[in-house]
Amino acid sequence: MKVAVHNILNNIEQDELDAGRLQEVYEIDVELGKKLSLPDSFSAPIRSDLVKLAVASARANRRQAYGSNAHLGKRKPMSGMKHSVEWWGKGRGVSRIMRRTGQRRGAQSPHTLGGRRAHGPKVEKDWSRKLNRNERRLARDAALSATADIDMVANRGHRFAEEIKTLPIILGDYSENGKKMDLEEFNLTGGTRKVGAIFEALGLGDDLRRAKDGRKIRAGKATMRGRVHKTPKSILLVVANKDGLAKAARNLPGVDVVAAKDLCAEDLAPGGDLGRLTVFTKAAVGALN
Repeated sequence: MKVAVHNILNNIEQDELDAGRLQEVYEIDVELGKKLSLPDSFSAPIRSDLVKLAVASARANRRQAYGSNAHLGKRKPMSGMKHSVEWWGKGRGVSRIMRRTGQRRGAQSPHTLGGRRAHGPKVEKDWSRKLNRNERRLARDAALSATADIDMVANRGHRFAEEIKTLPIILGDYSENGKKMDLEEFNLTGGTRKVGAIFEALGLGDDLRRAKDGRKIRAGKATMRGRVHKTPKSILLVVANKDGLAKAARNLPGVDVVAAKDLCAEDLAPGGDLGRLTVFTKAAVGALN
């Protein structure tokens, strides 16, 4: 399987007034270069069952153990065990539960108001899920193969220009004002705006706007736990090394950046849904080989 490489030409213009210089304007031209042979992973059979299994395993392995602390007396009691209680003894015609000191109100027992949980979560519970190495590799290859299926990418909800007839998109040479330089190590001055302009020139601007406009405040108590906003997944940029290009692209809403050596099924198919819109650098494709 061969795909044409996209060479990027960036002409930077900047006007200067008496008050100072204006913001830089990027004029991006995209030229199709020689075709590049993709690794055999892009021709692997699409196995949605393996991909969902790999994503579920990755999520389970990241899950943190939670539960109440062990009861350590008055120094650090667990939830529901923070009252001073006493036992009335037998022969009073009432249930033999612990009661607050000097009161009739029951406490600490699971069926009392404010009492401990009957069978709460245990910290020692193991949430991890084992997945064989070969299954993990097959799942990654299946997700890679799905990124080359233009219909599957469109059905996932991604938006791109009608001129794009083949996927994935591979970035080749990069030149700035006629000076050729390494794409992954370009100057970070205005880097995020440069990457946004490059994606616009490639025909991926609609997907960036979809992710930006779809950002919303999450419902529920997660807003109090550091997970306030929810942003749709947009472009996945695969690089060989996380240098200038990776640092610039990661600031765009919905865009994820991953090194080729760390690529997994969850990056290529978030939530187990195949067909993520993916952009590779030429060096990243070489690293995949």
